[in-house]
Amino acid sequence: MRESDYVPGLENVIASETSISYLDVENEQIIIRGYDLMELARQAGYLEVAGLLLDGSLPGVDEKEALEERLKAEYGMNDAIYRLLALLPKDANMMDVLRTGISSLSSYDPELDDRSREANRRKAVRLLAKVPQLCANGYRIVTGHEPLAPRADLPYSAGFLYLLTGREPSELEARLFDQSLIAYSEHEMPNSTFAARVIASTHSDVYGALSGGVASLKGTLHGGANEAVMDMLLEAETEAGMETLVRSKLAAKERIMGFGHRVYMKKPDPRALLMKEALAELSAERGDDRLLRMCVVGETIVASEKKLFPNLDYYAAPVYHLLGIPTPLFTPVFFAARTAGLCAHVMEQHENNRLFRPRVRYTGPRGLRVGRGAEREADPNGGNEQENG
Repeated sequence: MRESDYVPGLENVIASETSISYLDVENEQIIIRGYDLMELARQAGYLEVAGLLLDGSLPGVDEKEALEERLKAEYGMNDAIYRLLALLPKDANMMDVLRTGISSLSSYDPELDDRSREANRRKAVRLLAKVPQLCANGYRIVTGHEPLAPRADLPYSAGFLYLLTGREPSELEARLFDQSLIAYSEHEMPNSTFAARVIASTHSDVYGALSGGVASLKGTLHGGANEAVMDMLLEAETEAGMETLVRSKLAAKERIMGFGHRVYMKKPDPRALLMKEALAELSAERGDDRLLRMCVVGETIVASEKKLFPNLDYYAAPVYHLLGIPTPLFTPVFFAARTAGLCAHVMEQHENNRLFRPRVRYTGPRGLRVGRGAEREADPNGGNEQENG
């Protein structure tokens, strides 16, 4: 590749081949192993999608039940991990807490250094079992509360929501939360997935790759938008307040969180439409559609003024709020849902690996010479001529 081919941010540069997922923007589809993600969200459950991501085929009833049984068999958490999290400061960022927890899990996995597909799949199941606990109980621990034990009597997604809220969810709540997990489960090659694959390409383990993924998702240009959206809604309070706030941000040339996407430039994020429907259902069930109306106001203004569409985070935020999930956990929940997709990418990378080692376009000086003492001199001829004497 020539230096003249440099593309800032690697935008639209093909970095890898994958059979896992693809963003078909022209046809407004997110393809997951051949299936439309929106159809999966409406017709399947999160564990079925997790099985699809890990194994390449949609599990049948018996296979799905077997996967759930294996997950629940891995619910046990070493007490030392919770004791470690208890040492973190009370104001620790929850993504830092989650990263610490995932990293610490590696030391207790007997198959840590086995890169075989079978071992990686077993580790993926362990992570799917434990990451929701690290999200919910990490928050409980650093805020001075006792961790909750996972409930094996509840389905996977309902049990996750129970850990997050401390109460058993209704059938509607569990279904909509499950849909949100599917929406977040996999999304081709965003920064966190790329980071995980780069780490995996060194033959590092899946825990290291996912720890890097957490660090990437913590960045405000990748994750955190759902939390920022909720903060904006709480600040605005009303439809009129939302209009005033959004217009003032636009006038100040501030970024409106929850809008725009590197891939979805001219078409809506289909996942946002899914969560908008979920918000409408929850609002109707609660008998209060204030948050929905506020979101529509913001969506209308930004579309008119900036020609930008909402992304998944814009409507997922009020859904999570109505479900009773604490705002600092919105991004950790995003990551927990993405665990299945990230593990699938790590497995794929290990099976057909080539170490990522890109080059750079150098923009620094050349031909500097070491002078006497602390002096540094630049050679105007670029260092190509011999010194005299």
